[in-house]
Amino acid sequence: MGKRAKPEEIIAKQREVEVRLARGETAASAARAVGVTEQTYYRWRKEYGGLRVDQAKRMKDMEKENARLRRAVSDLTLDNQILQEVGAGKVLSPSRRRAVVDHVVEELGVSERRACRVIGQHRSTQRKQPIQRDDEDALTSTIIRLAERFGRYGYRRITALLRNDGWHVKEKRVYRIWRREGLKVPMKQPKRGRLWLNDGSCVRLSPAHKGHVWSYEFVQDRTHDGRVFRMLCVIDEFTRECLAIRVERKLNSRDVIDTLGELFVRHGAPEHIRSDNGPEFIATALRDWLERVGVKTLYIEPGSRWENCYCESFNSKLRDELLAREIFFDLREAKILIEAWRQHYNTARPHSSLGYKPPAPKAILPAAFMPPYYEEVAA
Repeated sequence: MGKRAKPEEIIAKQREVEVRLARGETAASAARAVGVTEQTYYRWRKEYGGLRVDQAKRMKDMEKENARLRRAVSDLTLDNQILQEVGAGKVLSPSRRRAVVDHVVEELGVSERRACRVIGQHRSTQRKQPIQRDDEDALTSTIIRLAERFGRYGYRRITALLRNDGWHVKEKRVYRIWRREGLKVPMKQPKRGRLWLNDGSCVRLSPAHKGHVWSYEFVQDRTHDGRVFRMLCVIDEFTRECLAIRVERKLNSRDVIDTLGELFVRHGAPEHIRSDNGPEFIATALRDWLERVGVKTLYIEPGSRWENCYCESFNSKLRDELLAREIFFDLREAKILIEAWRQHYNTARPHSSLGYKPPAPKAILPAAFMPPYYEEVAA
C-alpha cells in the first residue's frame, strides 16, 4: 500500500503539472511525469484547484475537527440513549448495575466496555460471577418469615433475632437480602423540637440505675365496636422494662394508686416517677400517697411530651407494633393480647439502646400462660 500524499505535496505536484501544460505538454504526459495518472490529476484539481498550501492544510484540519465533533455528538447521543434505557433514578447496587449493563448491551448493541463506562460499573465487577452460599435460601426464607411476623422491625433488629436463633450472620448480609427482597423499612422518625429542660425533663434527670426513675402515661384505643378503652403503661427508664400495662374502660387516680401499689410491692418503690400533667397524675390523693411512700414526682412542661421521652418511645412502639395491627373484639381479648405483647417486649424483643438485647430476658412467663405466637418467639 503506497504512502498517502499530504495536501502540500499534492498542491506542489498540481502546480508542476500546470507548468508542464503551459509548455504544451499533454495532461497525460504531465501527470505521468509527476508519478500519478491523468484521472488522479483531475481529481486533485477538483479538490484542491485554486488553493494555496496553507489553505489546503487549514481545510484538512477543519475536516478532522468536523469529524471529531461528529464522533463526539454521536457518542453523546449514544450515551444519552444508554441512560434513557437505564431509566430514571440511580442504580446503586453492583448486581443491579450488572443486570442493567446486560440489558443495554442486548437492546442497543453497544460494547460491554462502553455500557460499563456510561453506567459507572467497573468491568471486573461486571464480569465477576456472584457465588451463592449454601445457606442463602434458608437465610432468605427465615428473614422473610421474621419480617412477616414482626412487620415493623428493621434489618438490625431482625439480625439480632437471627443471632438469637443461632445464625452467625453480619448486618450487611441481612441488609443485602432485605433490600433484594424489597422488605419494608420502618418509617423515618420526624425531627424533634428543642428540649426546654424543665426540672422534670429526662435531660435534667436521666436514669442512673434500676429503680431510679419510673415513668407512666395513658394510651387510648378502641375495640371493634367503637368503645374506648385506656391503658396505663408503667416503665423503668433505666432498664426499659415495661412493668405493667393496665387495661380498663375507665381509669382514674385511684386505679393509678392500685397499680403503683402492686408494682411497689413486687419491684420496690422507685426514687422518682415521671409523668405529664394529666388530671389523674396531678390528683391530690395520688401526690399525697406518693409522698407518704417516699417517691418524688417529676412533671414535664405542659405541651412538651418529648421531656417524657422514654415513656413516649415505648408508647409509640406499642401502637406501631400492636395497636395499629390488631383488632380487639372485646376488652378481654385486648387484655390478653396486650399482656402477651408486654411479655414479648420484656423477654424476647431486641432493644436497640440495650445492644439489641431484651430489657428483662429472665422474666419469662410459663408456657401455659403464654399465647402460642409469643411462646415460640420467647423459646
